[in-house]
Amino acid sequence: MTSEDIIIMSRKELKRLHLVKKAIAGEVRQVEIAEVLGISGRQVRRLVKRVGEEGDTGIVHGLRGKGSNRKYEEGFKREILGIYRNKYEGFGPVFACEKLIENEGKKLSDETLRKWLKSEGEWDWERKKRAHRRWRERKGHCGSMVQMDGSHHDWLEGRGPWLVLMAYIDDATGRVYARFYDYEGTVPAMDSFRRYIRKHGIPQSLYADKHTTYQSWEKLTVEDELEGKEKADTQFGRALKELEVKLMAAHSPQAKGRIERLFKTFQDRLTKELRLRGIKTKEEANRFLDEEYLDKFNDKFCVTAKKRADLHTEVPKGIKLDRIFCIKERRVLRNDFTVIYGGKLYQIYDRLRAGKVTLEEQLDGRLHIYYGDKRLKYKQIETLPKKKTEVVKKPKAVFLAGKQWIPPKDHPWRKFKVGVAA
Repeated sequence: MTSEDIIIMSRKELKRLHLVKKAIAGEVRQVEIAEVLGISGRQVRRLVKRVGEEGDTGIVHGLRGKGSNRKYEEGFKREILGIYRNKYEGFGPVFACEKLIENEGKKLSDETLRKWLKSEGEWDWERKKRAHRRWRERKGHCGSMVQMDGSHHDWLEGRGPWLVLMAYIDDATGRVYARFYDYEGTVPAMDSFRRYIRKHGIPQSLYADKHTTYQSWEKLTVEDELEGKEKADTQFGRALKELEVKLMAAHSPQAKGRIERLFKTFQDRLTKELRLRGIKTKEEANRFLDEEYLDKFNDKFCVTAKKRADLHTEVPKGIKLDRIFCIKERRVLRNDFTVIYGGKLYQIYDRLRAGKVTLEEQLDGRLHIYYGDKRLKYKQIETLPKKKTEVVKKPKAVFLAGKQWIPPKDHPWRKFKVGVAA
């Protein structure tokens, strides 16, 4: 028996062949075969005709062992791989396909590109098994809860300094706001949240990690607890209280998984977008986020909230965000109407009866001094008065009980004694 006489069939095809032969022999009606196989009567008639003309091989699909009619030409494959190596090296197949369509006008599926890259040894990433965790349903309303965090990463890939991306993601819709800063701290947190409010409004709650910028974890002493004192808020926590925004602490990275996954996506996609545009500075990166990237990202990945109402609230009239998002400190007003802050002395010109005043250091570094809602006039005293130098006195002689006292050389008694001897 030669290899040409061997026909390889699946179990499904063997079953079909058996029934088709029954139909050809007139033992079973074609309509009944169609019901058993779950195909149309027209398809059964085609199978009967092919088996009658070609024999048992007629039941096998005509393209078995042949290349697909939609197979890409080898030249196209080499062209795509060349573009990938020159411009999009390190891009994932899905993201690379998006860029090929957007920038190069080359359309192909991400699975095809993944297969090509694997065959060339340029892509070996495989999805890892994740630990099982309980799923938490999204919030129903937009603005009900916003997750925030900062991501320290080499966003400019060596073309500039390391930056921190302060990001916010709405839990219900996945809408994102983000901005680059030099570090993660009070001023970046305040500035980024103030910008978020001006664009979207005030959310009902904020979900953040246990970074000391957001929450104070200093324990109270037993005496403080007995007196009923509460833990002091951080400057950022105090600002949220003034806005009536509830601050919630995440006890693990997995608890705020939505923003953690966002950073993973950004560290893959955003870094490559910054690379394609040759961005080297924080200012250029923020301009790219505001003018182009965030709107496109949100249009692509945002989802519709389950409930229509948006719970973001507008900033009430009369409230100035600059007076909330600042460093506030209470200081004692001295009798000469001066106050000390940051190691500097300030003279206040307004006459008032007050024991303390409030100093507000704005995010841009300016300092304002208030008594209640009244803004006070002041001036920094550049040169402080010099302290008087104390005259160093000679220590007095100390008489110790039980020891003979010997007068010093310059004692008058010695001088007198010497004179007498002379």
